[in-house]
Amino acid sequence: MDKLYTREIVTTIVKYLNVKHAIIIYGARQVGKTSVLLYLQEHYLKENCFYFDLEISRYLELCNQGAEVLYAYLLQKGANEKKKIYVIIDEIQYMENPAQFIKVLHDHYQHVKLLASGSSTLEIKKKFKQSLVGRYLSFELHALSFAEFLIFREKEYRLKKENTAAINEELIALAEEYIRFGGYPEIVLEQDIDKKEVFLSQIINTYIRKDIRDIGNIRDIASFNKLLEIVASQSGQLLNIMELANTLQINKKTVSEYLDLLENTFIIKRIRPFHKNLRSELTKNPKVFLLDTGMLHLLWLKQFPKEILGNVFETFVFLELMKQSKHIYFWRTINRQEIDFIIVNKELYAIEAKYQFKEEDTNNLRFFREKYSCKTAIVGLKGIKKGKYVWEIVEELKASAS
Repeated sequence: MDKLYTREIVTTIVKYLNVKHAIIIYGARQVGKTSVLLYLQEHYLKENCFYFDLEISRYLELCNQGAEVLYAYLLQKGANEKKKIYVIIDEIQYMENPAQFIKVLHDHYQHVKLLASGSSTLEIKKKFKQSLVGRYLSFELHALSFAEFLIFREKEYRLKKENTAAINEELIALAEEYIRFGGYPEIVLEQDIDKKEVFLSQIINTYIRKDIRDIGNIRDIASFNKLLEIVASQSGQLLNIMELANTLQINKKTVSEYLDLLENTFIIKRIRPFHKNLRSELTKNPKVFLLDTGMLHLLWLKQFPKEILGNVFETFVFLELMKQSKHIYFWRTINRQEIDFIIVNKELYAIEAKYQFKEEDTNNLRFFREKYSCKTAIVGLKGIKKGKYVWEIVEELKASAS
């Protein structure tokens, strides 16, 4: 078995191992859901734990026969029914009726704890019913964060504000590597650049261009593929559905359906504008971001670039912030005042992303800070430091949320 590295989500999930709710981990293919389940099995569920990969037909057939049949199978396999039994199911969306399975397991076998993974919220939502309310907890897993990237690369750094200039220079080089190639675990662990491109292209072709297309029953394959490339090129920018429809020569409804499909399968994320004064802060269009910078590069540029582009850096900053807060917005007024990210946690944060540090404060940040009494920061990477590095703002957000 390949070495299993810890993920930040593990710390959260272990808090719920002793409650009766089923645990469902959502995420795109290849982001590491299976590895998280196996890590939990190896480090926390060593005894009385049974793993089923539903991409293996005999296990899928077994689970489709129902919770009662699976439970009998577990006893035959040596499960100790006097202790808690842990059942791990990989890719639960393949089941014909996972909702009924989870309901029966939860209600009639309370000493059985289910942990499962799923790749598409669309498929899960189709098969999960309201009858499951209160019976499961869901967690989203994305590609590696920068801190997780360092763990996978076995680079031991304390990501603190007090880092020396020499340490920060090393972290800058590693951050640029992370931005170029992205955070898919297989790509991070591969050292050869040509192989990184081949492996990531394969993920794109099998997951996005085949699996997702099949999930959405996409017939106009050319338009769907072109939309992917356009959205990748516009990562970090305002999303205009009418403009996309005109470019692709398809109707707005179809564009919206494609975008919903990509968001529900963890390829893109849209964020909404922050506003408290609708008259002056009136931008209805969302911003769109690809959820992996390596994938962004191959979809848009068809290669890994040597230089970091501004919108790609903004995407990187967004991905780091997203993994710390679910409440992320941007701010734009009718006077074209704009701030890249507004974080709504216990405290309000306004954050500008600038690959090249220019100034520690901007007119827009000053205006917003005076209006909303919030914390502000310029997040950059290169040049004379006049703000914060992304790992510093991430640690600050973690501290403020605790």
